[in-house]
Amino acid sequence: MIVLGLTGSIGMGKSTTARMFAEAGVPVHDSDEAVHRLYAGKAAPLVEAAFPGTTDAGVVDRAKLGARVLGDATALKRLEAIIHPLVRADVEAFLGRHRAAGAPLAVLDIPLLFETGGRHRVDKVVVVTAPAEVQRQRVLARPGMTEDKLASILAKQVPDADKRRQADFIIDTGQGMDAARAAVKAIVAELTGDKSRNAIS
Repeated sequence: MIVLGLTGSIGMGKSTTARMFAEAGVPVHDSDEAVHRLYAGKAAPLVEAAFPGTTDAGVVDRAKLGARVLGDATALKRLEAIIHPLVRADVEAFLGRHRAAGAPLAVLDIPLLFETGGRHRVDKVVVVTAPAEVQRQRVLARPGMTEDKLASILAKQVPDADKRRQADFIIDTGQGMDAARAAVKAIVAELTGDKSRNAIS
């Protein structure tokens, strides 16, 4: 089974592209969704022990937790030491299930793939990109987003150009969603050897 890492900076269309892989019949593991699930499950008591008062009815309150770790590198490292191993275990269970089921390809949707040194955990990497102005317009349209917040987020992410240089495949959502969907189908066809998938339906 080929493990395909899917990544891209904020506002590039990565989540939409992940859905396209799922629609093409490829199993997709979403790291953000896994964290949400863990915050409502096995991570909650561990987070509460490390950061008392950040859970409510056995579920991590993300706003309270964010207030405790934002701008505190030591606290953030402590949180990551709790969450990252749980997410990795979740990923391994996901891959194990689909490997056993005979899936030829699986996608790991990892927003910070390069930032967290995750390149070695996947066989190939897809980077979702878009022109900088398109990215900026998309992100600033989000509720509560400001120029300063966007600048702060981008400062913590590997630059798009660097990600593209390290990619095995690039999907440019600035070309429109039909073109992105066609690119997804072409990638799936190439990696699974199923050329019939390459036809645009």
